[in-house]
Amino acid sequence: MKKMLLAMVGLTALAGAVQAAEPYRPAVRWRGFNLMEMFQWNAELPKPIYRESDFRFMKENGFNFVRLPIDYRFFTHGGDWTKIDEEWVKPVDDAIALGAKYGIHVQVCLHRAPGYCVNRCELEPQRLFGDEATAEARRVFADYWAFFARRYRDIPNDRVSFDLVNEPPNIGEAPYVAGVKDAIAAIRAVSPDRLVFSDGRNCGNIPTHLLVGDPNLAQAMRGYLPMSVSHYMAHWVDLPDEKPVWPLPADGPKAKYDDPGLDWLYRNNFKAWDELAAKGVFVMMGEFGIYNRTDHATALRTLEDNLRLLKERNWGWALWNLRGDFGPLDSCRGDVAYEELGDSKLDRQMLELLKRY
Repeated sequence: MKKMLLAMVGLTALAGAVQAAEPYRPAVRWRGFNLMEMFQWNAELPKPIYRESDFRFMKENGFNFVRLPIDYRFFTHGGDWTKIDEEWVKPVDDAIALGAKYGIHVQVCLHRAPGYCVNRCELEPQRLFGDEATAEARRVFADYWAFFARRYRDIPNDRVSFDLVNEPPNIGEAPYVAGVKDAIAAIRAVSPDRLVFSDGRNCGNIPTHLLVGDPNLAQAMRGYLPMSVSHYMAHWVDLPDEKPVWPLPADGPKAKYDDPGLDWLYRNNFKAWDELAAKGVFVMMGEFGIYNRTDHATALRTLEDNLRLLKERNWGWALWNLRGDFGPLDSCRGDVAYEELGDSKLDRQMLELLKRY
């Protein structure tokens, strides 16, 4: 049955890889952060540098994972998306080397991919998903992943994993798989056992059961629900500006937990991912966090409820971000007594909360 489903969406080659691959699972649960140096390309920016001090900070505080959300325009800044400028890929090499030095796993993610980005997709000249998808966008997307697969083919899974594309759109399973199948096959042709992540559809929130079968094809959920808390007053989303509260009033009968916050998160987010994990799929939370306009106490309560559910399941997580509006460093919250930490300001309460989970 599984091979039939794979063939239906053009993944016959992948079915062979499913039989050959042995599952990889990290020995210790991944806990860490997203690093933003290559998150959004700007022609006026210099070549990005991932800070060794960030890796040292993570190591000293017991974290072991970083995700690198990357805008492909950093390494194709000449304007031709078929030509990769390897000089601008070296920051990724350096981050992976720093990960090896400090015992931190590095996940490479295309946050903006050829033909798609959750942020201002209209800037893309072609489309990766849906009825307007083009063969060229899918070919270039697959070529990028073939490039990364070759570049890091000798680095083991305990040091590097791949995340295909950040937060795919709200589309059906088959149209989504049609957009990524060539990239998966391109990686498998070089690294049959590489741990590859597929983000949930609808901005990371809906798992894709059609991809179940390859033991090294993991899936990544998000922890931004409810967005009325996580993205309160965030300028890039259109949300009501009522002051956030947590937990929210019950929106249905109790499903699993006596605690109302845990039960709300379970019913609205974790339950669907539990069902996927029950099929043997490796699941982690690739992003979560609370924007700095939500009051600190509410932010910490919401974060902790997500962290409790993740720890209960032994699922890993990566906060968005380490340094910035959502993170424990330099978040510019108005209601936090920061500690000076070198040239940064540390939210000690948030850090200690994260360390407990």
